[in-house]
Amino acid sequence: MRWHNLGDLIDRKGGLGKEAIIDLALPGNVKTYTHRQIDRLANGVAKYLTDRGFARGTHIAIVSFNRAEYVAAYFGIMRAGFIAVPVNIKVARDTIDYVMDDAKIALAFVDAANRAQVREGIPVIDFDDAGSNGFAATVKPVESFDSVVAGADEVGQMLYTSGSTGRPKGVPLSHRGQLWALSTRTSGALNENERYIIAQPLFHMNGLFATKTIFATNASMVLLPSFEARSYIEAIAKYKATAATAVPTMWARVVKEQELLAQNDIKSVRRLMLGSAPMTMGLWDKIKLALPNVTLSIGYGTTEAGPAVFGPHPKGIPTPPLALGYPINPEAVRLINGSENEGVLLMRNPALMDHYHNLPQQTAKAITGGWYYSGDVMRRDENGFYYFVGRADDMFVCSGENIYPGEVEKLLERHPQVQQAVVVPLPDEERSQVPVAFIVSRADSRLSADEIRKFTIANGPAYQHPRRIEFVNELPWAGTNKIDRKSLIDRARQLEAAKGWSV
Repeated sequence: MRWHNLGDLIDRKGGLGKEAIIDLALPGNVKTYTHRQIDRLANGVAKYLTDRGFARGTHIAIVSFNRAEYVAAYFGIMRAGFIAVPVNIKVARDTIDYVMDDAKIALAFVDAANRAQVREGIPVIDFDDAGSNGFAATVKPVESFDSVVAGADEVGQMLYTSGSTGRPKGVPLSHRGQLWALSTRTSGALNENERYIIAQPLFHMNGLFATKTIFATNASMVLLPSFEARSYIEAIAKYKATAATAVPTMWARVVKEQELLAQNDIKSVRRLMLGSAPMTMGLWDKIKLALPNVTLSIGYGTTEAGPAVFGPHPKGIPTPPLALGYPINPEAVRLINGSENEGVLLMRNPALMDHYHNLPQQTAKAITGGWYYSGDVMRRDENGFYYFVGRADDMFVCSGENIYPGEVEKLLERHPQVQQAVVVPLPDEERSQVPVAFIVSRADSRLSADEIRKFTIANGPAYQHPRRIEFVNELPWAGTNKIDRKSLIDRARQLEAAKGWSV
């Protein structure tokens, strides 16, 4: 491991004059930064915070859409021995207030669009402020800065879980643990000539870890402020991105845009890594149609334990479609509450947090004897590859049968006219709960609810078939570009009360 600080992911022996970021944050004002420029900006952030006299370990927030300054601030905060706290800007204001209080934020880097999200009393440095207190005037690029040597278990960043079931939980992550996780990703076939496209939010592990990998390998990226299908497709085509990491729901929207794809050549993308949400074979096939030569892989990770759990098979056996991979360390994963080859995943590795911030009871539920309870139900095949089945807490019982929504969604998306599907439970007096489906059909489809019902009964267990179906143009998203299942559960109950279902 060649770094001693998570904020110092710069290869200064490599080509610092090489492109690092093509920043599309400001419409009509594309900015390109070299690795040297990002390094010097990060040094400037580190020096500024050090000169302010903050104590080591002080929590510094970033409340902004994606942009180059976000990346520089993130690295600079950690480089100086402070703790970077990227904040989810898509949650309610009172949740942001909770995070700022819980982390005891001393200062926040913001953009103009989100400055008002930070309440009075917390100092801010605005990336867009051109005045004397703005980022450009306050943070001056610095040629060199002596990065602090992180302690064995010293925390470098604190991410917050999405909080879909109650308040978000602070997850302190150490320099050492994250550097270990990076070492498992940067020792393989990654190369410095890749140009990634990143549009998933940098307050989420998916985009943030991808960014660290890009800088650790001296690669470059096209950085969008957020995800929107048109701008994403157009950016890939214009800047010839060769690699992408994303959440599957993002690419579900990409492949839906047939007219845009006909107008924009995105076949420069040769490597696509999806993760952070369930994946279906239907989406896999649609992506392969759009990108016939792409190498497609499915990643797995959690905020609490990082993304370094599965990798290639040690015997060189190709990873099957939808498989997450083979355990990097078979002794560090276990399946419980099921059978030998299917159950809830327990894991342990050097990247695992050792506690939730200020939440000892939640910590005790999640970690026992050094093992992290993921809550994710996994299946292991005869070659030792692992597959995601569903969330243990998403599972519900219908007439005595266990139903995992992800399994029904995979079945639904096998139908050639189904673009995307989400299944949620609906209370039922007779059967406890029944599966109901929200479906995005293909643009040229004449699909009926009755046809869906017959298809699922013919191709899967009868008890899994959706008892109610609603066709929608788009599925709602949560702040991390995942499907907002809670809002769909609420919608299902409203439709049931109003008898407004398609069937």
